Amino acid sequence: MTNERHIATPTRTKELLQKYNFSFKKSLGQNFLIDTNILRNIIHHAGVTKESGAIEIGPGMGALTEQLAIAANKVLAFEIDQRLLPILEDTLSPYDNVQVRNEDILKADVQKELQQYFGDQEVKIVANLPYYITTPILMNLLTRELPISSITVMIQKEVANRMAASPNSKSYGSLSLAVQYYTEAAVVMTVPKTAFMPQPNVDSAVLHLELRKEAPVAVEDEKFFFELIQASFAQRRKTLRNNLNRHFSAKFSKEQLEDIMNEAGIDGTRRGESLAMDEFAALANTFTARS
Repeated sequence: MTNERHIATPTRTKELLQKYNFSFKKSLGQNFLIDTNILRNIIHHAGVTKESGAIEIGPGMGALTEQLAIAANKVLAFEIDQRLLPILEDTLSPYDNVQVRNEDILKADVQKELQQYFGDQEVKIVANLPYYITTPILMNLLTRELPISSITVMIQKEVANRMAASPNSKSYGSLSLAVQYYTEAAVVMTVPKTAFMPQPNVDSAVLHLELRKEAPVAVEDEKFFFELIQASFAQRRKTLRNNLNRHFSAKFSKEQLEDIMNEAGIDGTRRGESLAMDEFAALANTFTARS
């Protein structure tokens, strides 16, 4: 297939939109990529090879799917918009290693699909995610304990920076800690608005998440660990002491909270954004021991 016929070009994308009389749905956050080099770069950062399988979420008209079909052993794509199925059937017809499911990834039995379609093969998730639902999709995939080795996604640049942020930075917060508890996160490239049709209002970035084999910290109660983190960032400008007093006032007195922080070796005048993950773990475990 010649380069000119690849889906990810302005000409071919416009041609397909006209052929199928397709209109973009704002509610689904549809922005199609029109730059083949960017797609190949994403696949390179994802580490997809003929030895690996790939899952894609929201293939759109198949621009990334096509490049994945060329690079990977097998591809499984989940598309929620039924109107795109005939287009995908057309654009992906040259490739016999792709299957498209008309399903919502949040409701699909991904574990079962993985087993049936890929068997024992290493599987990576690669996707251009709709901005409005990025965090729910990623957190859903991370907490399901799926047998995947990495997730490489193009998302809103600001959100990518938050997910990969380090302590003491403006972007660091509960989302950074949640993502980094499950993965090693890195922003690997930025993508200009001009690479999309229609152009989004914000810049994009590619986030690479390498799944951890085990959690980076030992916590007694995972659910409480995340509750504590959320509480610590409830009001960013307030001290840890203020945020925790506000959240736990029904369970602990101010004196008890002070004791817990002292025992964990955490100064209550610090702000949540200054605490590293191991400090949150120490604080959570001290709380759990007192409960």
